[in-house]
Amino acid sequence: MSTPERDLIVGGQAVIEGVMMRTPNAYAIAVRKADGTIVNTAARLPKWSDKYPLLKWPVLRGGAVLVQSMSLGIKALNYSANEAFAQLEEAKAEEVKVALSPAVIEGEGDFAGLTGAVPGLFPVPTQKRSRDELKKGNTAAATGSIIFALIFQILLFVAAPLLLTNALFIAAGWAAAPTVATSSAGTSASSGAAGATAATETSTAQTPVSAGERSSSPWLSEAWSTVRTYLHPVRPSVAFNLIDGLIRMAFFLIMIFSFSLVKDIKRVFEYHGAEHKTVFTWEAGLPLTVENARPQPRQHPRCGTSFLMVVMLVAIILFSLIKFDSLLLNFLIRIALMPVVAGLSYEIIRLSAKKESSWFFKLMTRPGVWLQNITTQEPDDQQLEVAIEALKESLKLEPQNAQPAPAPLS
Repeated sequence: MSTPERDLIVGGQAVIEGVMMRTPNAYAIAVRKADGTIVNTAARLPKWSDKYPLLKWPVLRGGAVLVQSMSLGIKALNYSANEAFAQLEEAKAEEVKVALSPAVIEGEGDFAGLTGAVPGLFPVPTQKRSRDELKKGNTAAATGSIIFALIFQILLFVAAPLLLTNALFIAAGWAAAPTVATSSAGTSASSGAAGATAATETSTAQTPVSAGERSSSPWLSEAWSTVRTYLHPVRPSVAFNLIDGLIRMAFFLIMIFSFSLVKDIKRVFEYHGAEHKTVFTWEAGLPLTVENARPQPRQHPRCGTSFLMVVMLVAIILFSLIKFDSLLLNFLIRIALMPVVAGLSYEIIRLSAKKESSWFFKLMTRPGVWLQNITTQEPDDQQLEVAIEALKESLKLEPQNAQPAPAPLS
């Protein structure tokens, strides 16, 4: 293997019973079918930045890479589901099921490091379709899945942590609770007490009130008052955003751990480990064989998990700088800043990865490496064979005089 070839940055993503591998200018998906055969598809993949030079600018390029990688990752999941469940078509030809697959099936390297690296669930159709139908439906399916994933992410990783942190600060007394204006109401009530008493007596005599209404009204009023108290806007500080980030990270870890308990998802995690071992084999300059891939580690420092950890840290800092006294505005600004957070995180990983032996890169990627003890599992030889085939097919589409790829996640 020549030096320029070895310097090509490769990465990938685990899919259903297979692996998607990506090189700088192409991608390939290999899937093992129920009968044991391996099928694959490969294609060149133009960079959006070549068509839109503006997307080469720092920060902007990170958002563009993220969206393109998400789209490619979902298409890979759709293809793998279509092939892996092909033999179910005869038994359930008229039925369409949906399998939920975690979006945190991360890859490493370049663009592939972001593939599927957004927390959430993607609906994956399990009914076999014709290739022409699959091609037509890919765009719609990818668009719908991205929208679903973004809504899921916003609710679970933006709205929920913000509301919980706000309520926690009010309950713990770390922020001023809203004052209830009772004095003015009391004065008004006392000033018109005589007339009100007569009117109330007349009304009560004419309109009977059930015991249920009398008992429920105070309860509803008290409940609404409690909700308003805990939703009283707290101006985010560094401490507020730190707790907000810890809650967000806890949700993420719980979600990943829960996925690891599902048998089918465990298979995906095994293919994730096969993908990492194959990438390590390529980076070591060894021939792409099962024997060479088997002893390689399954935790890769450029895995998309590391990118997610950097995203959470950057969010804590950025959200502390831009803040409002309105809970709604703080929620909206978090959504608006998501592309900026992703872009900045991308640049941090890109710069730190130029020297993978540096302490900064090791510090930024260490949490992601730890988490890969869950998101990757030891693969068998058949799974390694699938990952190797995917990488070989992708490499076939690379230009012969390809230049070394830029830093990972670039």
